[in-house]
Amino acid sequence: MIDLSLRIAEGMPVYPGDPEVKVKVAHTYESHNWELRQLSIGTHTGTHVDAPSHMHPGAATLDELPLERFFGVSRVVRVEDPTWPEGRGLFFAESVGTECFDRLALLRPAFVGGELSEELERALLGIGIVTYTGLQGLDRLPVGADFMFYGFPLRIAFGDGSPVRAVAVI
Repeated sequence: MIDLSLRIAEGMPVYPGDPEVKVKVAHTYESHNWELRQLSIGTHTGTHVDAPSHMHPGAATLDELPLERFFGVSRVVRVEDPTWPEGRGLFFAESVGTECFDRLALLRPAFVGGELSEELERALLGIGIVTYTGLQGLDRLPVGADFMFYGFPLRIAFGDGSPVRAVAVI
């Protein structure tokens, strides 16, 4: 198993204008006989999934999407690869933009992940393709070989996005 998730910690980088991450100790063993932290984060903090509603009013929210949209057989592909496989989630270990949109729109993967430009992300969400960003370690995955990906969001009512624990199983 390969953990593709960033660690959530106070002061971590966030998208400009997004809420800062705050992690506060709310209870200690000494005061309550247990430990508890209070989190204050945006729905697009760290490694996260984006629902179509993130960039398109009236589009599907996280709690409306079936769980099958957040895991499945996947593959890392390169922009220059002559073909990309059908029926798999697709991940890019390189930065990609709208030059990939037409190919992705034809394949209609359940999800796409990597360092996606805002324009590509908006276009994919516009046709109902879920996106994962803030991933780390994609370079550790085999190129051209299938793996299982799991990236379940919190079940946030009307959720536009959610931090996830993204895991690849090879």
